[in-house]
Amino acid sequence: MKYFGITGVAGYIAPRHLESIQATGNSVIAALDPNDSVGILDRYSHDIAFFTEFERFDRHLERIKRDPARTAIDYLTICSPNYLHDAHMRLALRLGVHAICEKPLVTNPWQLDALQQLELESEGRVYGILQLRVHPLIIAFREKIMAQPKRDKQEVNLTYITSRGRWYNYSWKGDESKSGGISANIGIHFFDMLIWIFGPVIQNKVYLKEPNKMSGFLELENAYVNWYLAIDKNDLPHQAVAAGKPTYRSITVDGEEMEFSEGFTDLHTRMYEVILEGNGYGLNDVRPSIELVNQIRSAPVSRPAQVAHPALTKAH
Repeated sequence: MKYFGITGVAGYIAPRHLESIQATGNSVIAALDPNDSVGILDRYSHDIAFFTEFERFDRHLERIKRDPARTAIDYLTICSPNYLHDAHMRLALRLGVHAICEKPLVTNPWQLDALQQLELESEGRVYGILQLRVHPLIIAFREKIMAQPKRDKQEVNLTYITSRGRWYNYSWKGDESKSGGISANIGIHFFDMLIWIFGPVIQNKVYLKEPNKMSGFLELENAYVNWYLAIDKNDLPHQAVAAGKPTYRSITVDGEEMEFSEGFTDLHTRMYEVILEGNGYGLNDVRPSIELVNQIRSAPVSRPAQVAHPALTKAH
């Protein structure tokens, strides 16, 4: 059995990690969150040490590491707000344990350089949650693309619209300096997936940049990509609204829908299995998508090309 600490345990994504830790036969023994609404911990154990202050959590993990009579953590799972990921990964590496960190791993590429240096000095390693890379349908699609003979670049449309209420813009997620903006907060998995399937970024253009929606164009090694991201429910297509669905995700390749709307529920558990087997995705794996969203965030808005994402017309 492996023992885990977890940060951001009161947050939205933490339950998936708690379930994955339990599903893989392991145990959480320490948790951190400034919010004390963490009754969910009782589903897993009544003996989890809980802290609302980072300094006390840090001190506790250091103490149990140095006391041979106590059980120390092997992994630190990081579900805290994006701008805190870097500090919490540093804590894990300083303790000599592995970090499992939610997306985006960091908000700025230079932070990856510092973490790589710290990895060299530590027994711990950093693993990112790139769950679309373990989705069976996406794996099969990538294998199909890689098996095809070289040909003209494929035409890809990425659409991801996930409704968020007014609270979003009042939380840390609505603060670009803390979240990285929606390209990082909701788009990074899809950008990572596209780079993983179609190769590195050659060209990047941004056509729309607003707090609740963004759109642009990517030229990848083997594809041209028009993308659209939004957290505005008014952008949902009629079929999603009619079905009462608050989220719409679609990827078309040369006009053909790449269907992967199902199979998302156990991807975190599969990621934990991969990491615990020693085959997780590390700093070099997350770097291309981190660099891309940083470029998107700083890119000027340019006039859309004649062929742009169809949702762009609706947005304006």
